[in-house]
Amino acid sequence: MQRAGPEEAAGAQAAAGGGSAAPAGRLLRRELRLLESIFHRGHERFRIGSACPDEISCEFVPGTADRAGGSAARGPPPGPVRIHCNITESYPAVPPIWSVESDDPNLAAILERLVEVRRGDTLLLQHLKRIISDLCKLYNLPQHPDVEMLDQPLPAEQSTQEEVSSEEEDEEMPEDSEDLDHYEMKEEEPADGKKMEDEGIGKENLAILEKIKKNQRQDYLNGAVSGSVQATDRLMKELRDIYRSPSFKGGYYAVELVNDSLYDWNVKLLKVDEDSALHNDLQILREKEGADFILLNFSFKDNFPFDPPFVRVVSPVLSGGYVLGGGAICMELLTKQGWSSAYSIESVIMQISATLVKGKARVQFGANKNQYSLTRAQQSYKSLVQIHEKNGWYTPPKEDG
Repeated sequence: MQRAGPEEAAGAQAAAGGGSAAPAGRLLRRELRLLESIFHRGHERFRIGSACPDEISCEFVPGTADRAGGSAARGPPPGPVRIHCNITESYPAVPPIWSVESDDPNLAAILERLVEVRRGDTLLLQHLKRIISDLCKLYNLPQHPDVEMLDQPLPAEQSTQEEVSSEEEDEEMPEDSEDLDHYEMKEEEPADGKKMEDEGIGKENLAILEKIKKNQRQDYLNGAVSGSVQATDRLMKELRDIYRSPSFKGGYYAVELVNDSLYDWNVKLLKVDEDSALHNDLQILREKEGADFILLNFSFKDNFPFDPPFVRVVSPVLSGGYVLGGGAICMELLTKQGWSSAYSIESVIMQISATLVKGKARVQFGANKNQYSLTRAQQSYKSLVQIHEKNGWYTPPKEDG
């Protein structure tokens, strides 16, 4: 998936028929009403679970009885394919941002192909039409007839006296009020949608999510907003997905926010391949120092998910495992060239864990712990990118894993 540049976004906004946020917001509300009327929560193929002006949660429900084709066809997944969409205030000039709760590269490819969809006023509807059609093809299912209903005219706008008064107030408010609306939307989310969003998350982690939202609101009121709406929405979604994840609940890794910042994560790798030398080293480390995990730090910028997080090893000091000086990690997917906005943070965490084992990482007992630092890791990462931009990336033979 790609981000629209300033010129491209401006062109799309002009084509959409206006530069003000209010008409675009009304158009989006009409799109959402049409979506919910077609793909309700009892729909047999595609369901809108929750929908608000900045985020949509939905799921594709693959059936088995109406599958076309023979045994060679790709079988449906064991359960629903859960899909999330974040919509920025610049919609439709800036396209919706999609993500899927799966590591299946075929699903990521479907989302990445959305850049081919021609932009227009109803970009959200056209994206969903493409997604549903491609998912039906992927799982060898017949195209559902309701998909064509996405091309019908949008329902008329339902203007009430309350909305008219609200619009008059908006005209009197400063431009920055749009950012405040973003946080208010989150608090006014429908109860049913919030229940679906929070499903499968423990009470302790729900409390963390609520604290983050409260802090964001307070930061805004104090004039100390950090990050971007786009990155914040996606990171909140990533954190919710992690809290629901079987791998997280199974103790394979843990996540802590540094100083309650959504843009700075400490990730502990608690379990690695038990047959690896690294696993044995961690057992020894527990006896020596009382810690048997690898601590990683993930740092996110305002343009996430279009740029990858900066990831480094904090402790212990490792040799091998594609870990560079300062703790930087030599992985193509952590560079702009290898990154995709469709990647989930959990998939990155699990890939790093596998890469450390594959690269025969070992704990360096007695090493100077001060040799790992953010500054040194950034320097190593910068050199790494320059080298690979010039020489490309080495792909090891299959027998090497």
